[in-house]
Amino acid sequence: MQRIQLMEGDVWGHRKDINEYYTIPISVTEKIREMKIEGKSNEDIEAKVSRENRLNPEMVAYIMNKEAPA
Repeated sequence: MQRIQLMEGDVWGHRKDINEYYTIPISVTEKIREMKIEGKSNEDIEAKVSRENRLNPEMVAYIMNKEAPA
């Protein structure tokens, strides 16, 4: 898939039976907060968290901006 954008809120499509929602584990936001407190750069946080949790780096950046302010 190409040109996928993350949109906040509900997005309806023709397939509602698969992967309607994905819950980000609290441990991910806690890890991001810890790394921010340690003074890690956003790029380092994105790389490490995305690698450890198999998340897209853009998703990690979104979480950093919305869910885990330092």
